[in-house]
Amino acid sequence: MFTGIVEELGEVTAVEKLDDASRFRLRGPVVTEGAKHGDSIAVNGVCLTVVDLGENEFTADVMAETLDRSSLGALAAGSRVNLERPMALGVRLGGHIVQGHVDGTGHIVERKVSENWEIVTVSLPQGLSRYVVEKGSITVDGVSLTVVDAGSDYFTISLIPTTLALTTLGIKEPGDPVNLEVDVLAKYVERLLGHGVVPRSGGPVA
Repeated sequence: MFTGIVEELGEVTAVEKLDDASRFRLRGPVVTEGAKHGDSIAVNGVCLTVVDLGENEFTADVMAETLDRSSLGALAAGSRVNLERPMALGVRLGGHIVQGHVDGTGHIVERKVSENWEIVTVSLPQGLSRYVVEKGSITVDGVSLTVVDAGSDYFTISLIPTTLALTTLGIKEPGDPVNLEVDVLAKYVERLLGHGVVPRSGGPVA
């Protein structure tokens, strides 16, 4: 479980293509401090498992399902990535509850630069717009953000200078893909309302 508060702007140092997967080596001095084999680290919002550790680096295997559903397949040596370690119990939740399970990918559509922030428009794949609401939470490349405006096939976000400087969202250009994770609470509510709740007596409740 993550919070969407990126700890470090890391870098892909190598990508090994396997038959039905890829192995990534990534540099991140902050997230590798104290890390061990089997730990989770979010890479551009995708929860990956640490396979091996080196000096300020870690490797992770990415299966075909993850490559198909996220933008990780487009990464190459030299790509910058957002990195975050899992949240710890007993600390403040600065963003929102993020699972690291990508729901789909969008693309940067437009960037409007203001004096103190940027408004960025992101495309929404079919089927995700129902989970995105104005002033709701969404995760873009692992960054917890507030939706400014929500349309049927797009949403907008406002990025402050800190987010622009410390995450990949500061360097993404129109056309670049981004990983999207919608608020998991919305998906649970939809399922409960759509299929009903079964009480202990066994009868359905609408």
